[in-house]
Amino acid sequence: MKIEHKIILSNAFNVALIVLIGLFAFQNLNLILTKLRFVEIADDLNASLLEMRLSEKNYFLYKDDTVLFDTKDKIDKTLQSIERVRKDIIRAVGENNLRQLITRLKRYSEVIENVRKSGNKNAQLENMLRTEGKKLKEFSEEITRLERVRVNEIIANSKRVLFYSFWAILLSAMIVSHFISQKILRSLRMIEKLTKSISEGNFHKIEGIKSRDELGSVINAINSMSEELSHREEQIIQSKKLASIGVLTAGVAHELTNPLNNISMIAQTYEELYDKLSREERIDFMSKVQGETERMKEIIKNLLDFSRPKEPDLKKADINATIQKTLKLMQNSLDVSNIETKLNLKDGLPQVLIDEHQIQQVFVNLITNAAQAMSGGGMLFIGSRNGSSSGFVEVTVADTGKGIPPEFLPHIFDPFFSTKGDGGTGLGLSVSYGIIKNHKGDIRVESKVGVGTTFTIELPVYKEEG
Repeated sequence: MKIEHKIILSNAFNVALIVLIGLFAFQNLNLILTKLRFVEIADDLNASLLEMRLSEKNYFLYKDDTVLFDTKDKIDKTLQSIERVRKDIIRAVGENNLRQLITRLKRYSEVIENVRKSGNKNAQLENMLRTEGKKLKEFSEEITRLERVRVNEIIANSKRVLFYSFWAILLSAMIVSHFISQKILRSLRMIEKLTKSISEGNFHKIEGIKSRDELGSVINAINSMSEELSHREEQIIQSKKLASIGVLTAGVAHELTNPLNNISMIAQTYEELYDKLSREERIDFMSKVQGETERMKEIIKNLLDFSRPKEPDLKKADINATIQKTLKLMQNSLDVSNIETKLNLKDGLPQVLIDEHQIQQVFVNLITNAAQAMSGGGMLFIGSRNGSSSGFVEVTVADTGKGIPPEFLPHIFDPFFSTKGDGGTGLGLSVSYGIIKNHKGDIRVESKVGVGTTFTIELPVYKEEG
């Protein structure tokens, strides 16, 4: 069942309870009003009966027949009044009690008529008059008392039912709301966990939740998306591997072809001119071959460093001290290139867990790239601070060079990718990237053509083992 239908059903259930309670309260209110109406009638009747009894006493004191006429007239008027509100009385006290009341009134009226006809000479009729008048009065008062008691009982029962019904509805609403909210929250937590996992590259499925509602549809969709992303990731990784192999092969071929061609040309020339060359010229030819050979060795060494990165020897170190050591190594090169250095190293930074020699190699690569980007001179900015993520220290290396075109930025860390033409091997940044990743850090680049380039490095803080 969908959540929407569950909510509608729970709301309908609560509304039905409220309607039932409302009907119950309405019926009880009508019953109370009916009984109160009867109590009013009964009070009027009791008042009339009291007057009749007083008239009856006056008759026995003064033997005045006119009193009996007045009493009989009042009885007739009372019977007429009862007939006018007959339905209300029946609803309040029932037809049986009404019949008894009318019967007693008529009997009382008959006794009065018999007493009047006897000429005040029948003591038995007079006793009967007293008895019937008393019974009538007591019966009317008893009915009135019972109805007042019933009204109070109805009010008390209504209060009790309404009280328990209120708490029942409230409890029902809370239980249903809690059940639905917990179901939603549980599914949302699973969805949140899965989306975080997907953002980290772990394409898992949500297991153990089988729901036919909207959340079930969302979970199924996310599971399908996760599975599809997993397949796509495999395809992308495979295509990247193939692309990397292609780039690597092309790069190696390009880098080795130049020195090999030079060696081949030198050898051919040397062979053709051998007899005409002096000893010094022959030595010069061999020196050129040696130079090209050293160049090939350097390319192969860089390639091996890239393909088989050395495991870092991690130790705690002061990142600011490492930066200062690197600058001392590079200072002459920077001075020759007419580059001014500005440092903004924050004091009191926590120590980092690094292989200092490898991190120096990264800084040397970045500073060398910056110097080459500012061939006519410029400004080099190096800063350190606490990282945006806790547990990391951040280092920035920025220059005011020519910048990197936006279309080249996604490939800046690719092996053998270079913006320097034949002036670079294209492995420096790739090696630096591998070193930083082996340190469980991160390296990012931002650049704007004509403004400059900024590299940001995050390195993990050293934590005491405890």
